[in-house]
Amino acid sequence: MRTEDVRQHHTTPLTSPAFAPTIPRFTDREYLNVVYRTDPDALRAVVPEPLRVDEPLVRFEVMKMGDVTGYGPYTEAGQAIPVSFEGERGEYLHAMYLDNFPATAAGREVAAYPKVIGSPALHVDSGTLVGTLDYGMLRVAVATMGYKHHELDRDEAEAQLTVPTFMLKTIPGYDGSPRVQELVRTRITDVTVKGAWTGPARLQLFQHALAPLADLPVLEVVSASHILTDLTLSGVEPVHDYLQGATS
Repeated sequence: MRTEDVRQHHTTPLTSPAFAPTIPRFTDREYLNVVYRTDPDALRAVVPEPLRVDEPLVRFEVMKMGDVTGYGPYTEAGQAIPVSFEGERGEYLHAMYLDNFPATAAGREVAAYPKVIGSPALHVDSGTLVGTLDYGMLRVAVATMGYKHHELDRDEAEAQLTVPTFMLKTIPGYDGSPRVQELVRTRITDVTVKGAWTGPARLQLFQHALAPLADLPVLEVVSASHILTDLTLSGVEPVHDYLQGATS
């Protein structure tokens, strides 16, 4: 293979890419969001500067993707933390667990999503919307919400989904030190909210050494939402370089 041909490939393995070269469009993406209050010291310990934590809140989410171009259907769960950066309010993506390897690889390589393999699920059980997350054979999270108890304003639902999102991108060099270490920003665009609801909710997190969601403990459930939408993920842009001025 010629050098110029190699340069046309942007993922590995070279002749059988781990993910499709496409911008994913999500159709019938279903969210269960539970916003809860947590320990402020625990929160500050995991949010990197220069992001700022204003309130000690965390959003636990379970997302069921009904149809995604390039990846097919899959489910994802994780934690997002409300933050501010240079006066702009957004969310820092702290943890993401999903059951689809191409989406995991693309999220980490093309962008900076903190994705690892897990086993999330979202379903309805006896009038209750239930979101769960297993890591290996062990359950690490259970979220429950009354199923479609109250309509949620669709503009409010769209505002929940389209806040700026911040992530930490780290690529190690061959000597083990960081080769790239940046804070990046993205946001969801081209959103069509098909339905949105709210209701009573509860969240349980269970201790696990390798899936430490419970390190941000649930002190109080603040709000919950159930949203059905179509959307597109935008690309990322770097907003802060941690290695700028660092010595090798």
